[in-house]
Amino acid sequence: MTATPAPARRVALSVGEPAGIGPDLTVLAAQRARDFELVAYADPEMLRSRAEELGLPLTLETWRPGAPPTPSTAGTLRVVPVPLANPAIAGRLDPGNARGVLDALDAATDACLDGTTAALVTAPLHKGIINEAGIAFTGHTEWLAQRTGAPLPVMLLAASDLRVALVTTHLPLRDVADAITGERLEQTLRILVQGLERDFGLPRPRVLVLGLNPHAGEGGHLGTEERTVIGPVLERLRAAGYRLEGPLPADTAFVPAHLAQAEAVLAMYHDQGLPVLKHAGFGHAVNVTLGLPIVRTSVDHGTALDRAGSGQIDSGSLEAALTLAADIAARRACDQPVNDD
Repeated sequence: MTATPAPARRVALSVGEPAGIGPDLTVLAAQRARDFELVAYADPEMLRSRAEELGLPLTLETWRPGAPPTPSTAGTLRVVPVPLANPAIAGRLDPGNARGVLDALDAATDACLDGTTAALVTAPLHKGIINEAGIAFTGHTEWLAQRTGAPLPVMLLAASDLRVALVTTHLPLRDVADAITGERLEQTLRILVQGLERDFGLPRPRVLVLGLNPHAGEGGHLGTEERTVIGPVLERLRAAGYRLEGPLPADTAFVPAHLAQAEAVLAMYHDQGLPVLKHAGFGHAVNVTLGLPIVRTSVDHGTALDRAGSGQIDSGSLEAALTLAADIAARRACDQPVNDD
């Protein structure tokens, strides 16, 4: 077999809420040369306006279908035009633009599904304004799962070596316990372990699994889910060769001695695991959606309407998301069978 240089990859970027910092982040991302092709799905006039507001140079090129991926150069950004209904104003939400935001997200997702792009990176959008526009929307993760036909997406946030995945995501706290079934927990763990192995290159990863209740139920005195749901699933998967520890009390699972022995933590609900992760790496962490047929990463923060157009933002999380998306895409490509003449 003769080794050949790896071809350039194409990464799609959906710019998110036009009134937020997504356009700012996109303009900043375009200032760097990359070894992959970055293609933004957005309204070109919005990007031009925001670049002028930030005082940054930006040359936009309309992406040509069928063209092979070529590395991006500093100051130039390829764009798939997705028009907004109204001009975007930094810091001012407009429900009239909600449909355009989702159109851009859908177009970028479809490009991943058909192989036009190797990965999708999403800038933050604003759930509230989308719902105010009359569109039922709970979050990127759920929307992408429906769009791609994925039965169970798994949210994982990574900050350096700390990785935290969630069994449930955007649910009211009173609904969490009912949502944690044995079937859901087992599927989540299987998707998580597969993702750690395939996308992060971690063979036979060890996962710390948190309990649902304080003190992991304290022997049934503070709740029974650890005994009736979580424990039996862990025993069954351990017998199948999975390296799982738990259920562990959430208040002690994140101490360094525990984390040093594991590749990831599985939390039962959103605010059980993510405050620790964001404390450790906010602004540089990456949100990864496992369980999708496409590669998807995102930033770890929101739209920051008060900073849009100011130039006073940190693009660290987007840069980390772009790098990780390209790395995962390359790793998955290496896993594909190769025809050897």
